[in-house]
Amino acid sequence: MSFEETHNAPTTQTQEVAANEQSETKPAEQHEVHEAAQPEQTSTAEAPAPAPRAEKESSMEDFAAALESFEQEQAQTEAALNEDQVVTARVLNITPQYIVVDVGYKSEGAIPVSEFTDHEGNVTLKRGDEISVMREPGQTEEGYIHLSHQKAQRLRAWDEIEKAFNDKAAVKAKVIDRIKGGLTVDILGARAFLPGSQVDLRPVRNLDGMKGHDIEVRIIKLNKKRGNIVASRKQLLEEEQAEKRGKTLENLHEESILTGTVKNLTDYGAFVDLGGIDGLLHITDMSWGRLTHPRDLVQVGDQIQVKVLKFDKDKQRVSLGFKQLTPDPWLDAAERYPIGAHVRGRVISVTDYGAFIELEQGIEGLVHVSEMTWSKRMKHPSKMVNVGDQVEAVVLNVNPTERRISLGLKQLEANPWESLHDKFPVGAVVEGKVRNLTDFGAFIEIEDGIDGLVHVSNLSWTKRVKHPSEVLKKGDRVKAIVLAIEPDQRRLSLGVKQLQPDVWDTFFDQHRVGDVIHGKVLRLASFGAFVEIADGVEGLCHNSEAVDAQGAPIKLEPGQEHEFKIIKMNPAEKKVGLSIRAVGDEATRADVESYKAPAASSSGTGSTIGEFMSWKRASNENN
Repeated sequence: MSFEETHNAPTTQTQEVAANEQSETKPAEQHEVHEAAQPEQTSTAEAPAPAPRAEKESSMEDFAAALESFEQEQAQTEAALNEDQVVTARVLNITPQYIVVDVGYKSEGAIPVSEFTDHEGNVTLKRGDEISVMREPGQTEEGYIHLSHQKAQRLRAWDEIEKAFNDKAAVKAKVIDRIKGGLTVDILGARAFLPGSQVDLRPVRNLDGMKGHDIEVRIIKLNKKRGNIVASRKQLLEEEQAEKRGKTLENLHEESILTGTVKNLTDYGAFVDLGGIDGLLHITDMSWGRLTHPRDLVQVGDQIQVKVLKFDKDKQRVSLGFKQLTPDPWLDAAERYPIGAHVRGRVISVTDYGAFIELEQGIEGLVHVSEMTWSKRMKHPSKMVNVGDQVEAVVLNVNPTERRISLGLKQLEANPWESLHDKFPVGAVVEGKVRNLTDFGAFIEIEDGIDGLVHVSNLSWTKRVKHPSEVLKKGDRVKAIVLAIEPDQRRLSLGVKQLQPDVWDTFFDQHRVGDVIHGKVLRLASFGAFVEIADGVEGLCHNSEAVDAQGAPIKLEPGQEHEFKIIKMNPAEKKVGLSIRAVGDEATRADVESYKAPAASSSGTGSTIGEFMSWKRASNENN
């Protein structure tokens, strides 16, 4: 120890005794030095000079003596405390780094405070406590002898720890702290290392959570010379698990009912510890009803009863069931939910095609989108119901084999289609708004939930309509005539053109076979030409009828106009047959008009048919 270190070191009890002894002897020593110096004094002025130097030398000698005394006491204490001896010490002081103790000798000792802190970092000692300690090599900077409480505890407990190691017996331990690679545990007062891989059967993610826990461990490594103790909790758990597995396998067979602990949850089920062996409880075997996730029924740590559904002894795989402990609710579902019955339930799922309603645990019914409302305009079931709603419905069908129940919501209200005949009989004029246009027609809403279809062919008598948008647009209010009603199919046929007189009926009323009419070629076909003979009325001139008076074929082109003779009429099928060849034997309208004009101007009286025919024959002869 250097001079500065000795001078700055905290004063110990031994140092205080040495200081008192020095203070008592110091005046006597000074007096002796003073007397010894007197005979050497002379009468000269320089004689008193050696006195201060003598005092300084005396002071140094005093300090050297004190230091020698302290070192002797230290040596005596260290000699008394050998590394194999356990002594009892009393706590004198507690500093942030050391526990200062009195070991009964002239020097004091220091123990690292870390040996007396619990898992929360609190010091477990107080002044005046007596503890067992052993000597450690070296000293602290303050001059304290290094001591160790843990070493003393380990030595005292070593016999028991060594016996437990040899017998492979379990010992109790308390988790003190988490360190790199594992945990520090206290075994009978001795510190031991518990590796992280030996804490549990599976890796423990949060070792800090083990602090302060009392556990049982087995000593797996022991080095008395170095004082190293390594423990394992995993070995005990493996043996315990193997023992439980053996007992479980004795009672494990299909159809047996066991109690287990939920060990882990996955998306597809839960693993249940049956006692040394795990079984899988699949989500489909948890409930007769629908589960979105196993956590909706069980949680990790829950103790539940399960039924063994399948057991593979070779692979030690166990399939478990929970719902099988209760009767299948579908067995008597047909009797409890007869067709036509009104039931109440909770909406548990809404899809594009309908809503699922839970009537009881394990019994669900589907309300198809078509059974939600009498209207055809509902776009999605969510417009009618939401998850969690309590609704009333009517049972439409029950199929226990397929575990299906069909429900209806619209059946709770009167069917508007059943009274449609009374409100809108065939032939009645109705008015509504155009709701939708399609390639084949327009849908017109005549009242809430009742749409009628105006087919594209019923939009106009005279115009050939290719798409309803040529005549109508969405949102228009139009009038129509009821053409047909099919309540079972929920179909209502409407017509717009029927509000106007049928041009075909008018044509057939005003014309007969043999009439010669003027027509315009509209379009050609391989067998003839279609000719417009009135507004909205067409006739067909076959190729065999398109010849002149000499029998030569006449080439017809769209847009040409000719005189045609009606040779065929079919009012039921709205067909008219035309001929150019037959016109040669009959007078045309132009001929009639040219004949009537001069006769009327000369006589002022009307011409008879006979006169007209004579005039016609005379004209032909002259030509």
